[in-house]
Amino acid sequence: MRDAGTTWAGTHRFGALGVVEASTVAQVQEAVRAAPGRVKALGTRHSFNDIADTDGTLVTVTGIGGTPFIDVTDPSHPTVTTPAGIRYGVLGRWLQERGWALHNTGSLPHISLAGATATGTHGSGVLNGCQSTALSRIEFVDAAGDLCTIRHMHPEFPAVAVGVGAFGIITELSLTVQPTYDVRQDVYVGLPWEVLLEHARDVLADAYSVSIFTTWTEDTVQQIWRKSGVRAGAEPPDEWWGATRQAVGDTRLVDGDPGALTPHGIPGPWIDRLPHFRLTHTPSNGEEIQTEYFVPMEAAGDALAAVRALGDRIVPHLLVSELRAVAADDLWLSGAYGRETLAIHFTWAPHPEPVRALLPEIERALAPFDARPHWGKWHAFDGAAIARVTPRLADAKAVFETLDPAGRFVNDYLTRLGIREPRAPRLDG
Repeated sequence: MRDAGTTWAGTHRFGALGVVEASTVAQVQEAVRAAPGRVKALGTRHSFNDIADTDGTLVTVTGIGGTPFIDVTDPSHPTVTTPAGIRYGVLGRWLQERGWALHNTGSLPHISLAGATATGTHGSGVLNGCQSTALSRIEFVDAAGDLCTIRHMHPEFPAVAVGVGAFGIITELSLTVQPTYDVRQDVYVGLPWEVLLEHARDVLADAYSVSIFTTWTEDTVQQIWRKSGVRAGAEPPDEWWGATRQAVGDTRLVDGDPGALTPHGIPGPWIDRLPHFRLTHTPSNGEEIQTEYFVPMEAAGDALAAVRALGDRIVPHLLVSELRAVAADDLWLSGAYGRETLAIHFTWAPHPEPVRALLPEIERALAPFDARPHWGKWHAFDGAAIARVTPRLADAKAVFETLDPAGRFVNDYLTRLGIREPRAPRLDG
């Protein structure tokens, strides 16, 4: 065992007694059986709160070996099966080399597949569901150390697909794939805020994936990254919703290496354009705090105006905000459950106390729109607030309690938000 350390950006120090570094599924099973108390999976550490922490033992899954494989038994539903700890960028490159692709990616290719899907991580696009919507099969180690499998048609699958680490340690995943495709990324500047407030859904729907970057107080949004499918003879417009296409050059949003960003102005494979950052470079800014809220797309203009009214309070502590679209889904703990969604993301400077003070203000402003928080990022929600905006919370909780009746995978985060019932951990070996 070794010291558990911190999350990627240093926003949380793990309180676990130790870490077991598993390199096989059998070692994960043995670690769960041998642990004297609670256990949790540890991936690439790209969370910002205590969602992945435990007062017991952390078990890493990023070192589990194995080669992905494609299953085309059903040609209408091809899938890839892969170790759960693989990074998105690594899986994406493997798929691309074989002519396959995922429907979308998050902004970072460095994060693990299991961690991303367990928290409902997403990219952008009104027709693109969060990463968890691609799942067709989940293999996990349960509280007894037994290996279990649950498939897409199982009635409990909507609970575990965005399962927030509440029921077991995921070891292998199967996802729907499609033939590879190319994407062109273009950067636009000068979109007036009044246009965005009136036409947010239309702007976000005007390409395969659209990301809007802002600091809230400017007259025009900072940048828009428009990621469009490549068609013969099609060229991106020079003027778009009042914004102007930027020549290829420095597109940095915050201090950092512009070479870390994926290319714009030139078509390329999906895995090299849909993420914002290159796998070979340090992800994002590094020293930062992240927050994100999900609101109904139909209320996008009003929700954005409510946040913009707090702009003077927000901007001293903000690096940048990003606005994205997520298609509605049927996964019970997804931020986009049951509604087409606008995701409002904040990348904060490392100012923890001012940010903590701001979050309740932002959440009050977004409360009329039933905003939901991203599970892996900072927020100020308590259990009552989570229950108010999560229609299937009780159903998901019942599934987790059934799968883990002894509470081996319970932690403070899950009980604080009402996702699991608190209970004393098992203390025998």
